[in-house]
Amino acid sequence: MITFFIALILLIIGYIFYSRKMDIIFEIDDRLTPAIANNDGVDNVPLSKWKAFLIELLNIAGTGPIFGAIAGALFGPIVFIWIVIGCIFGGAVHDYMTGMISSRHGGHSIPSISKIYLGKEFSVILRIFSVILLILVTAVFVVSPSSLLETLTNGHIKAIIWMVIILVYYFVATILPIDKVIGKAYPVFGIILILMAVFTIFGIIVKQDTYPMLELTNNLRDLSQQNGDLPWWPFMLMTVACGAISGFHATQSPMMARCIKSEKDGRFVFYFAMIAEGIIALIWAAAAMAFYHVDTAEGFQNLAHVGGNSTSVYEICHTLLGPVGTILAIVGVVICPITSGDTALRSTRLIIGEAINLDQKKIKNRIILTIPLFVMVILLSIWNFLDSTNFNILWHWFAWSNQTLAAIALWFVSTYIYKNSKKKIRILYTIIPAYIMTVAIITYIFLEPNIALGKYISRPLGIILGIVLGTIYLIFFLIRMFYIKKKKEDS
Repeated sequence: MITFFIALILLIIGYIFYSRKMDIIFEIDDRLTPAIANNDGVDNVPLSKWKAFLIELLNIAGTGPIFGAIAGALFGPIVFIWIVIGCIFGGAVHDYMTGMISSRHGGHSIPSISKIYLGKEFSVILRIFSVILLILVTAVFVVSPSSLLETLTNGHIKAIIWMVIILVYYFVATILPIDKVIGKAYPVFGIILILMAVFTIFGIIVKQDTYPMLELTNNLRDLSQQNGDLPWWPFMLMTVACGAISGFHATQSPMMARCIKSEKDGRFVFYFAMIAEGIIALIWAAAAMAFYHVDTAEGFQNLAHVGGNSTSVYEICHTLLGPVGTILAIVGVVICPITSGDTALRSTRLIIGEAINLDQKKIKNRIILTIPLFVMVILLSIWNFLDSTNFNILWHWFAWSNQTLAAIALWFVSTYIYKNSKKKIRILYTIIPAYIMTVAIITYIFLEPNIALGKYISRPLGIILGIVLGTIYLIFFLIRMFYIKKKKEDS
């Protein structure tokens, strides 16, 4: 229990102090935000700080910090270290900077803004990558709640019917003004997500005799590796994305960048939302380790069998909290993924609309953009229903592309800071996490046995190649920044 509370306190301290440092690095001022300067009544709509925070939290969270953290519990208490360090110095910085940069550029998406700082070619690549990721996210968050709802109705209402209902909702939420559905429902669901986590950890604390929390001092080892699974580096960094750092958030932050009333709200809306997600992930990782006793061979296998999905969430909540927990679990694993899916689709609409310069104030144009996206989501969903094992493939590709986008976003943010900050040395705050994530992703590609090269490359070689190639890119990036500075001075 001591380890958990130390990690919790560190996350809060990280927000209090490090987020203030981000305000200094970004050099916030009193300029008008898109919500005030360009209120279009659709996507640019002023929202209160608290409402924007709760919507941002639900946009970036969904079931990510629940499923990912439960799966991350298989690595043991070292997952606490990754959640704390990754969240404070990586994820929260990533979310804050992408949100604030978007606000400075009219609420435009990161792919659109990257054209200014990284060139047209990079912007096209980033836009394609973002759209693919968002379509994968939408498909993932159609499939998982549909399957669970079929189970909860004892098979009387089939998953395909639930999928159609969810897709209809997605369509409506994607094309309507943000304050009509999302602005009203999301704050409520955000509170439910928080309460679900709070009640869960309370249940674990009350029942410590039955479900003792693991302490880092007694279990500073990679439980997953000892049980013959994949090692924590780099697989834990891919498994626990939401709650530590997630590229998906870079696609979501611009939505609230269009709605904050002042740049001073950004620290709370963006940085603290990520810290709150980190706390939720911390709770679920601690609960899963305690509930399944992952320090034992039997407990590890039990959690590995159910995985970080709705089954494990239901078991934990139902056992610890009874009927109340059952209701919270249903709400959490059904509503939360749905609320991530619709905002993913909304982000895709905005990104594509910016790319082709299509005015999205008109509902006709929003419908035109949304329909082809729906077709792709439907095809992916049907593909999954034809064979349930396809979901694992879908999830693996989502995890890899998600963290790749996070690294790209951090390199982009580093370029922005270098070009705009009075002190160039400040890029260290973003270039270090960008480098770490780049090395982790390259290493993952070499070691992942299912969708990458893990069957052919040894672990030591994969790690070496990850470090070497990541360092080469770091050198290339620094040379490019020096060239930009010299070119600016010469002109």
